Amino acid sequence: MDLTKAMKTLLICGSVLGIVLWLAAGKSSQAFGPGGNSLPVTAQPEDNGYVGADACKDCHEDQFKNYSHTSHAKLAGISSWKNKVTGCESCHGPGKAHAAEGDPAKIISFKNKPSKEISETCLTCHAGKEEHNNFRRGEHWRNDVGCTECHSPHQGDVGKNLASSNVFVSRANAEKPGFSTLKILKSSEPQLCLGCHSEVKPAFNAPFHHKVLEGVMKCSDCHNPHGGFELKQTRLATGGDATCIKCHADKQGPFIYEHAPVKTEGCVACHTPHGSSNPRLLRYSAVNQLCLTCHSVAHDVGAIEPAGPQHNQNAQYGNCTACHVKIHGSRTSPVFFR
Repeated sequence: MDLTKAMKTLLICGSVLGIVLWLAAGKSSQAFGPGGNSLPVTAQPEDNGYVGADACKDCHEDQFKNYSHTSHAKLAGISSWKNKVTGCESCHGPGKAHAAEGDPAKIISFKNKPSKEISETCLTCHAGKEEHNNFRRGEHWRNDVGCTECHSPHQGDVGKNLASSNVFVSRANAEKPGFSTLKILKSSEPQLCLGCHSEVKPAFNAPFHHKVLEGVMKCSDCHNPHGGFELKQTRLATGGDATCIKCHADKQGPFIYEHAPVKTEGCVACHTPHGSSNPRLLRYSAVNQLCLTCHSVAHDVGAIEPAGPQHNQNAQYGNCTACHVKIHGSRTSPVFFR
């Protein structure tokens, strides 16, 4: 009997301890923002040193005015952020000591911090979302390009921001070049991207190009600036050509007879994606010259591709795609005839 009583006592004590730990875990979880990101709970100022954003505007009036128009400033009105720290102190830390003494050392400043440390502050809230999940794997992270290189947390005043002389107005070109109210960017795409990636600008000025400078599309339509697994951080994880297929859906397939380079090397085997001097963004001006880079007429080169044409490459047969129409893939012809 004594053993039975001891077992019952242990079970009761274990149950009570489990309930206490569960309640404690529930209270501690309130100190986390959406997605499990650590954010301190707003309590009384005397408890944790948080005084609220209104205390900041007395000295930092311009920054507070610009910040008040951003999406960050609207978090306080969202129910899921109730009792969480929002506003200036969510990034700069508790401001009670700084407000009382005016000492810059009493507040977190990002002026001289390395880009990775600044980005880690942003990822406290923005990690865990598909758009930003791979930022630490991306080229920007590896090259010390942080969030504030492209985004302005306080968002400067853009003044009258209306596009002019645009026939086709879309979301991409509805604003002045150099200004942006989207994603608190420092300037609009593609001007922001071309500030670093100037090597691609000549391609967009080529006779045949994707209309990025015209504002019909943006760099981020094809590339994810926050990282990714694909080459050049192209969007979508289903293959390097998934970005192209979004617009050129007729080239997707599946096909019964597939053109091998499309499956192995992708669109860039034949096309230059940004721009070209050749129609259809082809790498060569003559179609047969492009085809012959793989389909050589010589039989002793060791290539496994089908041999090139035996007929004369004159004007009549100079354009291979005049006969091999379905060159991306066919459902009826193994040599890609119509």
